[in-house]
Amino acid sequence: MNRLNKLFASGKSRLLSIYFTAGYPALNTTVAIAEALEKAGVDFLEIGFPYSDPVADGPTIQHSSQKALEKGMTLARLFEELKDIRKKVNIPILLMGYVNPMVQYGVERFCKKAADVGVDGIIVPDLPMYEYEQLYAKYFAENKLSNIFLVTPQTSEERIRKIDSLSNSFIYLLSSSSITGKNLQVSNAIEDYYKRVKDMHLDNPAIIGFGITGQETFNKACEYARGAIVGSAFVKFLGTENYLERMPEFIRSIRS
Repeated sequence: MNRLNKLFASGKSRLLSIYFTAGYPALNTTVAIAEALEKAGVDFLEIGFPYSDPVADGPTIQHSSQKALEKGMTLARLFEELKDIRKKVNIPILLMGYVNPMVQYGVERFCKKAADVGVDGIIVPDLPMYEYEQLYAKYFAENKLSNIFLVTPQTSEERIRKIDSLSNSFIYLLSSSSITGKNLQVSNAIEDYYKRVKDMHLDNPAIIGFGITGQETFNKACEYARGAIVGSAFVKFLGTENYLERMPEFIRSIRS
């Protein structure tokens, strides 16, 4: 059981996860940002490894990925930055990114390095479920890494149940089929989608992401799921001055 499994087994609700891109706003800031987030009360973290073609991301995260790549961020550099993170950060950590850099690095090698530095789970939006199951699941299992699948309003019940059977921590429930950074708009259709998934009584809890920008959207997400993920709003915040000192203020603006 990894840290992520233990968190969800605790029964805690209103969980808050924060996403940020490794290498943004500067190299060698990943651990400091993670440490500040834990001290500010965040429950778990998603560290993005940048990619040149982030198809699921909106302008804010695309910009952060571009800047990180320009500064020289790579998977090898990220693992080097993370090698001592468990001396300072105790909450669960996930890596999030696209399948191409993983395959280029070597999926088996990637999973082992992730486990070695203390990562608990991986989110790969463009990794096909059948490829994961047939080719890569063994590497995740060997390294006690949770693979997090994404569900959209268009995902069928059959596929959601299959995803549930392959999961062991949580399911990432997208607030829409849009890219990251769009504000959460809870229409009747979206509310019906949330209810539909909730009423399926899945084995794994749901966490809602995409469009969580502040207290109102976080609270709305928590009505239907165990918690929510803030990404683009936080990445924007990292572009401001003195962001480390102002981290508690940002987190309070979401959870208060």
